[in-house]
Amino acid sequence: MSVGEEVQNASLPPQQSLGTAAARNLATTTKSAPQMQEITSRWLLKMLPWVQVQGGTYRVNRRLSYSVGDGRVTFVQTGDRVAVIPAELGELPALRDFGDEEVLGELARRCEQREVAAGQVLAASGDAADSVYLLAHGKVEKIGTGPYGDETVLGVHADGAYFGDQALVDGEAVWEYTARAVTACTVLTLSRADVLNLADRADSLREHLAGLLEIPHQRTNKYGEAAIDLSAGHVGEAVVPHTYVDYDAAPREYELSVAQTVLKVHSRVADLYNQPMNQTEQQLRLTVEALRERQEHELINHREFGLLNNCDYGQRIQPHDGAPGPDDMDELLSRRRGSKLFLAHPRAIAAFGRECNKRGLVPESVDIGGHHVPAWRGVPIFPCNKIPVTDARTTSIICMRTGEAEQGVIGLQQTGIPDEIEPSLSVRFMGIDEQAIISYLVTAYYSAAILVPDALGVLENVEVSRWR
Repeated sequence: MSVGEEVQNASLPPQQSLGTAAARNLATTTKSAPQMQEITSRWLLKMLPWVQVQGGTYRVNRRLSYSVGDGRVTFVQTGDRVAVIPAELGELPALRDFGDEEVLGELARRCEQREVAAGQVLAASGDAADSVYLLAHGKVEKIGTGPYGDETVLGVHADGAYFGDQALVDGEAVWEYTARAVTACTVLTLSRADVLNLADRADSLREHLAGLLEIPHQRTNKYGEAAIDLSAGHVGEAVVPHTYVDYDAAPREYELSVAQTVLKVHSRVADLYNQPMNQTEQQLRLTVEALRERQEHELINHREFGLLNNCDYGQRIQPHDGAPGPDDMDELLSRRRGSKLFLAHPRAIAAFGRECNKRGLVPESVDIGGHHVPAWRGVPIFPCNKIPVTDARTTSIICMRTGEAEQGVIGLQQTGIPDEIEPSLSVRFMGIDEQAIISYLVTAYYSAAILVPDALGVLENVEVSRWR
């Protein structure tokens, strides 16, 4: 002991009672249950109407639709060079169902890359349409003329879109709008002359294009569904038309997806360390929470049934100014009837709030089960951190109508499975191995279905880092 410590101890009064450090040896601590940062509000799981799928598969029957070639085109990039994947040219209506890979490869090689500056006009209204444009990167506005002669924005094309495809089959096609770049863009162009030149040497392409001209015109409604002939407002003894409702012969089927894990607990832990909390119960509780978090992530992002990947391309829109403003949210709402909810990343909600602040607007809030949730036009905006934010600080905002009766978005599950502890989630005892470790199989079954395309809409490429 140093001289300084001796002097300090000498100045302290003698201890007259039991110290706290020693007293804790005889005390019982008050403990919290195990905590977990991964747990979120999971509003999507709460707000989706869940439909019982007894056979494990849900079939969505629709009216027959003739809409084709409404997908997006995928590209590959090597340095500053961009090329379209040959098979992706099948997304163009004129090349839908054309399967000659060699010819598609030659068409892909004939696509010419162009770099377009912001503000540059790619095609002017009224000009002859002699090329199809494949937008690899950037944003292009469709400019038209308003009812009073002023310029108006008819729509926006973004990454993966194509326009001018009528040029491949109609030699007299003209541009019905002006295409102008909003940002710097990378586009590939394929001219009608190149397609016809190749068709002269490739019998398969020539026969395919000739067959398009022979296909009889199918009467459809504005949604591309087979028309139902009706007569209204007639007088006298007019002949009433005959009709029938045609169905899609190959409806889509959704199979229940699965998320599983094997939980292991040593028998000694389960036997001896169960007071005041049951170890097995706490292990299961946290495992179930993690499964539910993964379930919501899959419902948003899964390639086969996730909402972001299965939204119809006609229901995807682009923000007018990058950041999500009130006008963009109104546009998203106007695309469908009976919208029940928005779903957005918390950073997107904050970005929308900033845009409202700039305009002096105060979004209302609605009460959802005792929670005050921000809303727009009375439709609640729920936070969901499962919606990805890209490296470019962009994300998406989802708007949906829900429920079977409303032809909306529904969740799919099967209740009543063996050893079920929550709807469509089971915990099954798998036995004890030679090392005295108890195993439990924890399984969740789920999926989601979009009953009609306009039930779900997405505002894409929303900027979340703009502060000016």
